[in-house]
Amino acid sequence: MSETTSAPQGWTLQPGDRIERKALHQTYGGRTQGGIGPSAKTPNVMVFTDPVAGEKHGYYDDWMPDGRFHYSGEGQYGDQRMLSGNASILNHAAEGRALRVFKGARGTVKYVGEFVVDPENPWYEADAPETNDGPLRKVIVFRLLPKDTAPQPPTTRLGRLFDERPNQVSELPLERNETEKTFVNPNAEPYEAERKEAALVRSFADHLHANGADTCRHRILPPGETRPLFTDVSSKHLGLLIEAKGSVTRENVRMAIGQLADYGRFIEHTTKAILLPSKPRTDLLDLAQAEGCAVIWPEGNGFASTHDGIVP
Repeated sequence: MSETTSAPQGWTLQPGDRIERKALHQTYGGRTQGGIGPSAKTPNVMVFTDPVAGEKHGYYDDWMPDGRFHYSGEGQYGDQRMLSGNASILNHAAEGRALRVFKGARGTVKYVGEFVVDPENPWYEADAPETNDGPLRKVIVFRLLPKDTAPQPPTTRLGRLFDERPNQVSELPLERNETEKTFVNPNAEPYEAERKEAALVRSFADHLHANGADTCRHRILPPGETRPLFTDVSSKHLGLLIEAKGSVTRENVRMAIGQLADYGRFIEHTTKAILLPSKPRTDLLDLAQAEGCAVIWPEGNGFASTHDGIVP
């Protein structure tokens, strides 16, 4: 849609003001749709966000504990790139444009205030799904400093997590059902294999408890990362770090090996083990052994393992 050609207007909105998006663009220019609207009519870049809707899809656009407003870039498919609207945010100061943030994407929107991209740490990368719960890809997240408004407490699930100031590694009870997908693709329905995985973990934990062993989970925040990792189950008493999978496939065994390698950098353990719903075929057992991982599966009234003595 072309912008109107009337004389440019000075900015009159104050933080907290509400305005119809159509009227906003009639006055100040910019695109009437989409999340990022650089204006050819006035020296402004307007960005729009809906934190409630975005959080359902792995976007956490809102205030964070660092006092910055974190804003996800545009691009619905594939890895986001620093082009078009994203570049207009990054380069707004160099281009002499004010950066204006609004909550809401259509109808009446609320003006949050004027911001500048943090000059020391302007943006970072995170994982989020493509539109319509597609595959995970890289998204750009800008860190915006407020100019005319005070930072607010975090309201998103991710913001509240960071506001807790957790340690890099925190122990959690098994009952805490948070997973990595909770913070990356929260809108996706769990697959049947994931339900089987949860039941398998509960059964194995009950077996360990019945034999006097402890269990817990861990939440990990790797340095510089903005999404937490979650282990499936650990036992300090037995020195076990376990990743469970609800299906015995090569893809799942490969994934478990990689996840255990990732978690094992942060969690003290003696043995890394893959918990599966049944004994896998020989080549997959050999693959796990080659990568230094035990394999555990239900057998009879208990559990069997490729490594003697690790399961009571």
